[in-house]
Amino acid sequence: MQLFDIIGPVMVGPSSSHTAGAARIGEVARCLMGEPIVSAGIYFHGSFLATGKGHGTDRALTAGLMGMRVDDPRIPDAFRIADAMGLKLTFGAADLGESAHPNSVKLNLTGKSGKTLEIIASSIGGGRIMISRIDGLKAVFSGDHPTLIVQNDDTPGKIALISEMLYHSRINIATMQLDRDIRGGHAVTVLELDQEIPDQDLHWLAAQEGILKVTYLSLKEVN
Repeated sequence: MQLFDIIGPVMVGPSSSHTAGAARIGEVARCLMGEPIVSAGIYFHGSFLATGKGHGTDRALTAGLMGMRVDDPRIPDAFRIADAMGLKLTFGAADLGESAHPNSVKLNLTGKSGKTLEIIASSIGGGRIMISRIDGLKAVFSGDHPTLIVQNDDTPGKIALISEMLYHSRINIATMQLDRDIRGGHAVTVLELDQEIPDQDLHWLAAQEGILKVTYLSLKEVN
């Protein structure tokens, strides 16, 4: 355990888990979307649902979706700013199961182009977060590294394709996860990286046969 885990981040309070963590989830979700968000369904689970309103969890998460960081003094005014920006918000409850962290939320996001993204994420303490699912598929990562999430047909050669792209750009893999729904169905590859991926490489990968969706978290936009 580090000192940061005890005292938490510099933030707008009152809670590092219910406020700062929620803002961080929103900020990472905005960057994963890769474009302005025009509507957000926000569904709280567990402690987020039971006590989040008093801690400003709803406002903090909304602020993050608009790009505000955990120490942004505008967080308490997030609803007014969202209304002025035309960001449509829907709040509700989600039962994510007994295994889900109590400070969890499901987000159903729509971007300016019509792109959609579903995220399940948790605030795990001290302002830290964990993403657990993307578009219904298991994708576990912290948001502390540049992260590539590739959804693809479950057919041979896709891992080699991704690895070749990273090799040619001299990008090192920090962690790697693989999952699929059923054999021959849809698969997901999650890679936390040591370097950023150039935009042209992401566009190239997205255009390859059998690649269904490429989602990328760049730390150039997330502190």
